[in-house]
Amino acid sequence: MPSALGQREDVLRAAEEAVALRRELAAARPGERGPDLALSLNNLAKVLSALGRRQDALSAAEEVVALYRELAAARPEAFRPYLAGSLNNLGNRLSAVGRREDALGAAKEAVGLYRELAAASPDAFRPGLARSLNNLAKRLSALGRHEDASSASEQVVGLYRDLAAARPDAFRPDLARSLNNLADIVSDLGRPKVALSDAEEAVALYRDLSADRPAFRRDLAMSLNNLANILSVLDRREDALGAGTEAVGLYRELAAASPDAFRPELAGLLSSQADGLEGVGRLSDAVKCDHESVAVLAPALKSHAALAGPMIAYLKDYLRRAKAAGSEPDYELVEPIVERLQELI
Repeated sequence: MPSALGQREDVLRAAEEAVALRRELAAARPGERGPDLALSLNNLAKVLSALGRRQDALSAAEEVVALYRELAAARPEAFRPYLAGSLNNLGNRLSAVGRREDALGAAKEAVGLYRELAAASPDAFRPGLARSLNNLAKRLSALGRHEDASSASEQVVGLYRDLAAARPDAFRPDLARSLNNLADIVSDLGRPKVALSDAEEAVALYRDLSADRPAFRRDLAMSLNNLANILSVLDRREDALGAGTEAVGLYRELAAASPDAFRPELAGLLSSQADGLEGVGRLSDAVKCDHESVAVLAPALKSHAALAGPMIAYLKDYLRRAKAAGSEPDYELVEPIVERLQELI
């Protein structure tokens, strides 16, 4: 059976061949075949990005935008939506290589185009406007412009409220996600009381969604963790522990079904929960959470060197809190982890 990497390399070769073929066809008939080349290049950019070849993915995304600019200049009604979407993608690729100001410029242009499109055809283009505003909020946050990011994010929530009112099955997940994002931004601005209502609404929406569709349990867990963080800032520690405990329970179920996918996130939540328990004086319970956090992450550390940093942090907390509680650390667990860490650092 081919490896996952081998399969992705096969997909890359196929994508490169499609681009080469359509480049030849577009050279002969640019007006007719240019759109096909743009679609193939867009697909190639996605494949390159998935393989971690960020600079190559950016080059492909830049060519896509250039193609759609030419096509939109000749046939604006047909191709301006494609240009707007390609600018969104370009912003993501620019951000991935650290070109934050350029990424912001692409995001702003995409929003401008989608605003014009949505003004003329709201039903068709308001979802695109919401997505582009969400990207703009991310780009602004990355540059530390949190007030501007908050304004953009509020617009996203407003758009998704309207869309979800008309088509709840299609847009309630987007509304929940946008509320979580807004809560994060507003909390970062030092307004946790305002952020709390957005976080609580996101949790309520994800509860409803996950009741019928288990695929949303991860989103519910993440929103509960977000809520716990905000409650902790507000010094509502017991309420924060309750939300955190529920999030940990959900992640335990997810990690039991898919260990490779969810162990690192579960370990992080357990570590956060230990911090909360220590904050309310439940030190022995905090040590148990630390122990579980380290134990959960240990198997993943064998094959994922990038987890060394988090493991060191969790291990330090475990040893510190165990000492403070007067309890003996589990050296059978700790010693092999320390040996593995010494190999990695």
